[in-house]
Amino acid sequence: MTSTNGHTDPSDLSAALERWEQGTLHRALDRGGERQARFATTSTETRRLYTPLDVAGVDYDRDVGLPGEYPYTRGVQPTMYRGRLWTMRQYAGFGTATESNERFKFLLSQGQTGLSVAFDLPTQIGMDSDDPDADAEIGQVGVAIDSLADMEEMFAGIPLDRVSTSMTINAPASVLVAMYMVVAEKQGVPSADIMGTAQNDVLKEYVARGTYIYPPRPSLRLAADLITYCARYAPKFNSISVSGYHIRDAGATAAQEIGFAFGNAIAYLEACQRAGVGIDEVAPRISWIFNTHNNFFEEVAKYRALRRMWAKLLRGRFAAQDPASWKLRTHVQTGGATLTAQQPENNIVRASLQALASVLGGVQSMALSCYDEALAIPTEDAQRIALRTQQIIAHETGVTDTADPLGGSYYVEALTDEIERKAQAYIDRVEDLGGAVAAIEAGYVQAEIQEAAVRQQQEVESGARVVVGVNKFRSDEGREPTIFRVNTEVARGQVERLRRVRAGRDAAAVATALRRLNDAARGDQNLMPAVLDAVRAYATLGEICGELRQTWGEYRPPTVV
Repeated sequence: MTSTNGHTDPSDLSAALERWEQGTLHRALDRGGERQARFATTSTETRRLYTPLDVAGVDYDRDVGLPGEYPYTRGVQPTMYRGRLWTMRQYAGFGTATESNERFKFLLSQGQTGLSVAFDLPTQIGMDSDDPDADAEIGQVGVAIDSLADMEEMFAGIPLDRVSTSMTINAPASVLVAMYMVVAEKQGVPSADIMGTAQNDVLKEYVARGTYIYPPRPSLRLAADLITYCARYAPKFNSISVSGYHIRDAGATAAQEIGFAFGNAIAYLEACQRAGVGIDEVAPRISWIFNTHNNFFEEVAKYRALRRMWAKLLRGRFAAQDPASWKLRTHVQTGGATLTAQQPENNIVRASLQALASVLGGVQSMALSCYDEALAIPTEDAQRIALRTQQIIAHETGVTDTADPLGGSYYVEALTDEIERKAQAYIDRVEDLGGAVAAIEAGYVQAEIQEAAVRQQQEVESGARVVVGVNKFRSDEGREPTIFRVNTEVARGQVERLRRVRAGRDAAAVATALRRLNDAARGDQNLMPAVLDAVRAYATLGEICGELRQTWGEYRPPTVV
């Protein structure tokens, strides 16, 4: 099958495949068939065999290239993990700022190289802890942050010029980032030197998580104001982490995860351009968070396709000139939706394989969902195991010794192309509807995700999709895990702390700052200076978000049939 120039002759290979199908394969199928009628990833059918014919259309220079060079399919750095490992984080935060500060210091002492903050639900929707609707949720799924005083306590003794902090906050992201900046100021660290990331991807809240406050259009403005402000005054800080993660955990396929996240990213970039900011000012600090699920090769191919698609989009459609704008850099959290409450120790294996796929896909930062997270906030032991898993992959397996070790696999290259094609189809459909905001307002994105989620659940219930310990290999045996419970006194203590902050601040300064914020919201100037002034006056999160609620109203989702 080899021609004189050393390459496979397609006609010879086609003939060999035909003989194989009629002979060896035919006899094998006659003797017992295959385990199931259909093999597929979440996005595409999986063929029985992949050969050079499946990658015949791939042009190496155009589609694959070298690590650190356009289109970055093989990685954004020339040496990849030989030069620097990914940032190892664990998502943490619970109860009060004091308790979270203790957990952060524990994780840093264990070798974690960055912090990742979880906020409680009242904080995520711009509500103070003394709001009557907040009581049952204070500190339960993350830390309660009501004012600058809480943020000061959470980062006490943690040098913000040396530690990178990721904050999973969206609708009120501008307020929490402003608090972080002011804490840094008080430490003597200028905004220009702070490092980290704010998720600030509010558009995906309308289709995947539900922690929105305002309607999509003013929310997009607020997100863009934070992005443009940071581009000029906090250039080391990633002011948005566009999220495919929550879209995927809501039930989307890998192709939908890319397509809908890219649709949102396009909306943010266009909003920044309308604000008069150049694409090369903002694009280099756009980061991402994606979700690694269980289909190993699909996940590897997904990260390769992501980088290529972003590079083409930024260099082509947006005419970005800075190569840093073309590079998609992503944080990864292993799949929370893949965790099972049944036989929870199995989740250690799931997270390990998802982490390995992420590394082979070439990510820049990672946190593992802990084995007990299907049950409660992770214990310290569970977080230690998750961190040690990353460290074992990094230092013991050898997978970090060469860039893109699965590159060139017929299957991986073909799957990378197929995922790109399917994701691009979703991007095009969103654009046809008028962009991400219009597609959300029409309910299109929500409906697509819901349909995919229902299909996957039906596959689990029918047994077509095996979940070990849930619909196959079930057992009542096994060790009962230790469950972490938040102290029931948290709510009372947090409300009392908030009362003291209100009593001790300058009420006139707060009122003046809030009036300025309200005026800015009614105009078209960047809102961040007004938010920062309100934070410095110790206005609370609920008070700041309340001013914007008065001006913009609250979002009411459409009915999705």
